[in-house]
Amino acid sequence: MSNYNLEKRRYVIAFVATAIVVVYIVRLFTLQLLSDDYKKNADSNAFLKKIEYPSRGAIYDRNGRLLVYNQPAYDIMVVMNEAKGRIDTLEFCHALGITKEFFIKRMNDIKDYSKNPGYSRFTQQLFMSQLPSEEFSFFQEKIFRFPGFYVQQRSIRQYQSKVGAHILGDVAEVSPYDIEEDSYYQPGDYIGKLGVEKSYEKQLRGEKGVQILLRDARGRIQGKYMDGKYDRKPIAGKDLTLAIDEKLQALGERLMEGKIGSIVALDPRTGEVLCMVSAPSYDPRIMVGRARAKNHRALAKDAWKPLLNRSIMGMYPPGSTFKTSQALTYMTEGIITPGTAFPCNHGFYYRGLHVGCHSHAAPIALVDAISTSCNSYFCWGLYYMIGNRSKYKTPYNAMNTWRDYMVSMGFGYKLGIDLPGEKRGMIPNADYYDRNYRGSWNGLTIISISIGQGEVTLTPLQIANLGATIANRGYYYRPHVVRKVQGEPLDTMYTHRHYTMASRRAYDYVVAGMRSSAIKGTCKALSRLPFEACGKTGTAQNHGRDHSVFMGFAPMNNPKIAIAVYVENGGWGADFGVPIGGLMMEQYLTGKLSPAAEAQADAMQARRIGYGPRFSQKYKSKRVKK
Repeated sequence: MSNYNLEKRRYVIAFVATAIVVVYIVRLFTLQLLSDDYKKNADSNAFLKKIEYPSRGAIYDRNGRLLVYNQPAYDIMVVMNEAKGRIDTLEFCHALGITKEFFIKRMNDIKDYSKNPGYSRFTQQLFMSQLPSEEFSFFQEKIFRFPGFYVQQRSIRQYQSKVGAHILGDVAEVSPYDIEEDSYYQPGDYIGKLGVEKSYEKQLRGEKGVQILLRDARGRIQGKYMDGKYDRKPIAGKDLTLAIDEKLQALGERLMEGKIGSIVALDPRTGEVLCMVSAPSYDPRIMVGRARAKNHRALAKDAWKPLLNRSIMGMYPPGSTFKTSQALTYMTEGIITPGTAFPCNHGFYYRGLHVGCHSHAAPIALVDAISTSCNSYFCWGLYYMIGNRSKYKTPYNAMNTWRDYMVSMGFGYKLGIDLPGEKRGMIPNADYYDRNYRGSWNGLTIISISIGQGEVTLTPLQIANLGATIANRGYYYRPHVVRKVQGEPLDTMYTHRHYTMASRRAYDYVVAGMRSSAIKGTCKALSRLPFEACGKTGTAQNHGRDHSVFMGFAPMNNPKIAIAVYVENGGWGADFGVPIGGLMMEQYLTGKLSPAAEAQADAMQARRIGYGPRFSQKYKSKRVKK
């Protein structure tokens, strides 16, 4: 019996061994006779894969003005196996204008796997990037003396003007992380680092092409392998058309000179970003070529933080611009009616708590409360909402209802703009206050949120979106800076309407209040404009001088622009916010500034805010302003 089992086992082992041998023979036959892949891989040192880089997509403004384009540049590539010991180092360095020390260090870095993952001595490696035409011309005359070195034609970005740096972004050499994340990239490639260059990288970059060249035993190029059968032509990147109006953007950057802050303007009908100014800014033209790294380091160390896009990253107290959202909530929830009047004797007084206010007629109803920016009115509204036990049962429920209204208006979360780095701001909820006050709090404890202070913070983009939502009487579109991608439809997420929880009737009264403000209230400087503008000022309390804030839209009944202006330490909302907002609306809606407005723009451009001591200033005033 045991002999029978042994014989059976031998047959099984013999069958398995035979099967393995047959599989290997078939695979070898396929590789060597039927497929050209084996030959190409086995003879890889006889081939030179020359990458052909596509032209990166151009970028235009909404009116077709060219903002970003390409200029030719040249990379010096090296194949280590061909260059080793075969060149005159001093002559090579002289031809490129570099030192021998730089040459030695660069060659060592290329061979260092920790700095150059995927290094191969048989393939082209980047030695030096972005040579301008004049430097390349001198080197090209002598390149035949330097075996193993090749020229790779590339293109570098050029910016038509100095505006829009935070929107446009820039392009730089890929990092090891970029290469690890996307196999498309190789060392020496370029990638968008900021702005739309980053968020639309895949559309802008195109697709690489490749030429497979045949070399002889001495490394000399003999021509295309198999007459170019395996070559691929590059596919150019797609052009972008932005929603940005270059002239409006330029005016905004001009008006914000010498100031820290932001201007954001939206088209409420579409959610398109008409301008996005973050001050201080920088000239995007310094972020190209080999000087980019040096200039980027200098900007990163600058105490004024010019690389920070304050429009989407700055989280600020919205001040009295936030009162519009409170009016919408109170009225929709039935806490107030248009005729509800509250007292104001230079502020809100109750149980020893005082929130200051400026002098105006009182008691005051909704429209006039918005027009004059009465603090007391909105404090009373929140107090009665949080304390309404018959409607909400507990302050916890009332607070979360308030939170839900704020979230529906686009606060507390990212709006989802098509730019990297957006922040969400802060909208507190009942759990937040339970944690911070150990469950013991009420409407008086949190009264400052009713006037856009306390824990509430928004980005300038969110404040502008509030203006767009009011202009639309209850809905907004997701803000976006790119209007069109060549050959692609606009993503439906930018055409979907987001409705708030507030009623249309409440919006009509808030619009009436903002129009009254522009005629006779805190925004009365807007009354000079040749169209019906609506506005709301804000003077946001701060450690030091208050921030000047404005939010508005125009025209009232056919809105085409909604805008937010935020000037750090600018004082009253009417000091900087209102005049800047008025000039921006006039430029966009009329196409130019009147002579009087041009003179006003010159004066605003010349105004400077002294920020020197601001980093050490201590909070001095407890007075809350409009």
